[in-house]
Amino acid sequence: MRFIGRLAQIVIALVGCSMLVAGHMTVGVFQAFLQFIYEASEPMTELSFTFNSLQSALASAERVFDLLDEPEMEADPLPVAAAKLPGKVEGRIAFEHVRFGYSPDKPLMRDVSFTAEPGQKIAVVGTTGAGKTTLINLLMRFYEIDGGRITLDGVDTSRMNRGELRQQFGMVLQDAWLFDGTIAENIAYGCPEATREEIVAAARAARVDFFVRTMPQGYDTRVANDAESISQGQRQLLTIARVLLNNPAILILDEATSSVDTRTELAIGRAMDALMRGRTSFVIAHRLSTIVDADLILVMDHGNIIEQGTHKELLAAEGAYADLYLSQFA
Repeated sequence: MRFIGRLAQIVIALVGCSMLVAGHMTVGVFQAFLQFIYEASEPMTELSFTFNSLQSALASAERVFDLLDEPEMEADPLPVAAAKLPGKVEGRIAFEHVRFGYSPDKPLMRDVSFTAEPGQKIAVVGTTGAGKTTLINLLMRFYEIDGGRITLDGVDTSRMNRGELRQQFGMVLQDAWLFDGTIAENIAYGCPEATREEIVAAARAARVDFFVRTMPQGYDTRVANDAESISQGQRQLLTIARVLLNNPAILILDEATSSVDTRTELAIGRAMDALMRGRTSFVIAHRLSTIVDADLILVMDHGNIIEQGTHKELLAAEGAYADLYLSQFA
């Protein structure tokens, strides 16, 4: 519509110019003629902007109403009825014949079973869309399963309070986020009562203490997520320090080194080794070189586990994992 309005102005202006050249119109009349045309076309231009804004608003409103139409999350059990973890969390995770689908008529997971023993490193691999992230979402009860059960130290997670369950997990994701505040506040985000000594100790364990001390105010330097002075690798190390300080029983690492250079990847890898020591860890990986030492590798396809075992066992089986591994290193 805006293009048509401009085109009409050009055509009318050309007609006016031809009349001026032919001597049928004075310069003053021609200038007034153009001004009237501009005033007449401006409402059409504004109307086109209004239609564009209205279309954007309708699309946004549709997403808002889709969210409002979603069914309510199942309420947590009452505190007196909620299952409690028995003392110190060891980190034994078991999936027992779990079934799940995002919609009832389209099941994704049909019969998923495995056990992660305390302190083990569990790698989850597969192609894009295989269900790796869905597995983690079910573990933390972001979705409710349709059948079977998931247990933590023998306690059914569906009978636990979501807040208590999620306090047992620490996550290092591919996209590391910093919050508006000081570096010390970012590290202590999940543990606000931590002392400065504990914050510094976590930063040293994550191998980010030296970098922090080079900042203008050290740990009191204010940062935000769009801070250009902090690289992606340094953000990841700060995130690892945040998780170390929180000291969770179970770790979830989602391809945390995929967007950094080789040298930074080595530094992050050493920090992760310190982070995973003595903790049950779930590692979502695309670079299979990072999970060859895993105690258990779960190979997923279309939501289901099609192979599981150690790196050597799966290579010897010459199945889907072996094909995936050889496609990266052959």
